[in-house]
Amino acid sequence: MSTTDERVRCGYGDGPGAAFTQAGGIDPVAAVSALAAADRFGEYVMYERPGEWVFAADPLGGVELDAHELRVEWAGRVTAEPWQGSPAAVIDRALAGLDATDRHAYGWIGFEFCAWALGATAHLDPRTPLAHLMIPRIEVRIGATGIRIDGATAAEAEEIHALIAAAQATALPVARAADITLDPTAYRDRVAGAVAEIRDGRYQKVILSRKVDLPFVVDVPATYRLGRAHNTPARSFLLRLGGLEAAGFSPELVVAVDDGRVVTTEPLAGTRAFGRGADADRAARAELVGDPKEIVEHAISVRTSFAEIAAVAEPGSTAVSDFMAVRERGSVQHLASTVRGRLATDRSAWDALATLFPSVTASGIPKAAGVDAVFRLDHDPRGLYSGAVLTVSPSGALEATLVLRAVYQTTEGAWLRAGAGIVGQSRPDREFEETCEKLSSIAPYVVEA
Repeated sequence: MSTTDERVRCGYGDGPGAAFTQAGGIDPVAAVSALAAADRFGEYVMYERPGEWVFAADPLGGVELDAHELRVEWAGRVTAEPWQGSPAAVIDRALAGLDATDRHAYGWIGFEFCAWALGATAHLDPRTPLAHLMIPRIEVRIGATGIRIDGATAAEAEEIHALIAAAQATALPVARAADITLDPTAYRDRVAGAVAEIRDGRYQKVILSRKVDLPFVVDVPATYRLGRAHNTPARSFLLRLGGLEAAGFSPELVVAVDDGRVVTTEPLAGTRAFGRGADADRAARAELVGDPKEIVEHAISVRTSFAEIAAVAEPGSTAVSDFMAVRERGSVQHLASTVRGRLATDRSAWDALATLFPSVTASGIPKAAGVDAVFRLDHDPRGLYSGAVLTVSPSGALEATLVLRAVYQTTEGAWLRAGAGIVGQSRPDREFEETCEKLSSIAPYVVEA
């Protein structure tokens, strides 16, 4: 079943704190947050791309992958079997084997997904979760043509419209303060250790992160709503899938492959604070674009991204645009570039994902040595942090957005996480300060359940 409310026309807010009120009177952020909070449509993945919010819910089935087992659920049947080879190829085949050729898939892949391609499987526990994708029964799309509901019964569609209407013009939730300055993981010492390894020639760059545990249960949909009002992400997401809840404001794409087979990645590397007043922001921007450490960090990231896209693209089609542009993402501003190519005829979107994942800006350079350093020095397994939230279309188009600036929650607790790019010129105190700047994109907006 499909319903479209043509009366609702969208005109989106812009900038931190912007209202998302549209010409038809709808706030899409309030709408999708209300659908998630209603707990009426099973597990869900909400994904925002420019101009559209998609709430996908009530899985018909899906694919789960951990370090030793592939599990597929479809048509009331669950199969589980060991697997080998490339995890991207395994998932691609599993999705292709479902009778769901006209449906989208949504889900996530964890950082540890990269271990097979980069020779780091020895670091993993056999039960390490790698990926979880689901095929939804219901999809609610809010965009320029209004509200479109697919897969719902007539009664469910009425309820969805009622929940969206009731959420409009309601007050933003109130956050609970979280202390992001605590450092039980000895982050500065780990940075110093990485700098020493870089100076010994073991690798050029590594991203080291730190986890901040929250001492309370989080209302994840409310946190998404409040955080989205104060962030300017490239993409955003809100999900509850396989025992994991998360909400985040992604600053960049890992990879996108569109229907025209154009492959895009958007490396961001180089950071300064943003949102501290016009004069302070201008001064920080000038410092960012003139800092040799930040320029080197960005340039080597772009070089790696270029080589990765060239490896899966038609010869001569790879190009860089907007080199070292400054993009504002919530509480920080980054040096950013865009790299594109046309996917080679013998390559798939999943091949592109396997090559570009994990993002060079969340792992290291060279990638294999950087990922090895992450597993050794990053203190806690990453899971969804610096992994990706995915959408896969029936046509084979794929989009994977980098999971940063996010809150995470399981039955074991809730946490935040942020990292910084470590190179030979890095100073531990400055890198710790950078993690605080990035955490400030999410920490002030966490809502207690």
